[in-house]
Amino acid sequence: MSTRVIVTGGAGFIGTLLARRLLAKPVTIGDARPAPVDELVLVDLAAPPPDVAGDPRVRAVTGDLADAVDELKDADAIFHLAGVVSGAAEADFDLGMRVNVDGTRAVLERARRQRTPPVLVFSSSLAVFGADPALPAGAGGPATPVGDDTLPRPQSSYGIQKFVGEQLVADYTRKGFVRGRSVRLMTVAVRPGKPNAAASSFMSGIIREPLAGLRATCPVPPGTPVALSSPRRTLQGILRAAAVGDATWGSTTAMNLPALATTPRSMAEAMDRVVGYAASDLIDWTDDPVIGAIVRSWPARVETPRASALSLRPEASFDDIVREYLDDESGQPGAA
Repeated sequence: MSTRVIVTGGAGFIGTLLARRLLAKPVTIGDARPAPVDELVLVDLAAPPPDVAGDPRVRAVTGDLADAVDELKDADAIFHLAGVVSGAAEADFDLGMRVNVDGTRAVLERARRQRTPPVLVFSSSLAVFGADPALPAGAGGPATPVGDDTLPRPQSSYGIQKFVGEQLVADYTRKGFVRGRSVRLMTVAVRPGKPNAAASSFMSGIIREPLAGLRATCPVPPGTPVALSSPRRTLQGILRAAAVGDATWGSTTAMNLPALATTPRSMAEAMDRVVGYAASDLIDWTDDPVIGAIVRSWPARVETPRASALSLRPEASFDDIVREYLDDESGQPGAA
């Protein structure tokens, strides 16, 4: 029996990590026996990297998400990672709605037409939480812990669009159209490559650029509380969500992935400790009111009882995340 998997956003950073993992080892889907992936369909505006695209099991579908889904065949699992990031969704409302809401609905409708409901993992975001300005000062702010069942109060278009996606996945699951699992991703750091339009992009930039000898800008004060996750821990959470059975997954409410609570100052200090010199001297601490308002609306303390029950844990320290990034950049193998 063949195993077919679809990854939207398959040419992005997390999508590429996921694709490589799916091609390298057998995958568990919905508590079934681990099985190798026979066909991997990657949907994105861009083509996947050559090492992924060159695998004979890979089929790349490029184009707008809402149009591209019509080309997809039935799949055992769908990882819906595609989306317009936070800063871009805030700057271009129509683009965010088209991709993050209409695109998600298109993916769900395509899954609904399958003969057998697929396992569908939807990447939501910590941005669904926020501090409602109509509530007393401090309520729902970074210092307020959030759990899986905390009422989301998103304060950005991106957060609202992701919350809409969570609810769509929950209803399609309730109706039996898909076997949905929504996971709320933390900011992922450290990402390699160039900065993107996410409001959280600086959390990678203040590490990546100084380590390359380049200046970086931190648009929030050094002591701003933030929650983040390493690429490997994020990938583990996504794969674990797909692997468990429906009863083990439980509630259709989205699950928070584990987070490491820190600050940009602590991140910079960890970088300096790991590399043994003051790389953080290349960071310019310049407050940006637009980005700062978005970042400060996100919680920095995240409670993850459901993830813990699935044996998911955050990194122990940001020092470990810096080491992981340096190992990956040097080509040393890391833990899967």
